[in-house]
Amino acid sequence: MNARPGHNAGPPLDEDGPPWGDGDPYLYFCWDRAWRQTWKQVPYDIVMLRQQRADALGLTYEEYTLEILERGRHLQVGDTGRIKAIKRARFWR
Repeated sequence: MNARPGHNAGPPLDEDGPPWGDGDPYLYFCWDRAWRQTWKQVPYDIVMLRQQRADALGLTYEEYTLEILERGRHLQVGDTGRIKAIKRARFWR
């Protein structure tokens, strides 16, 4: 698959046909497996802790968790600039 610049080679989002579209089925299943491991196999206590912290910052669980996964750090109350940027990005999804 020849992806355009900036494309992450992930599975298509809205196409008819097989879930992998015209792309490589292997890549689709790799992405699917990675997604399931990231979001489905988190211990209950960790989920609840993240949810409490996200609520305290005014973020969703997904926004808070993505920040941990993408940047490798837990947001704190003092990270106002980053929190504002996350909230602004809600309108662009």
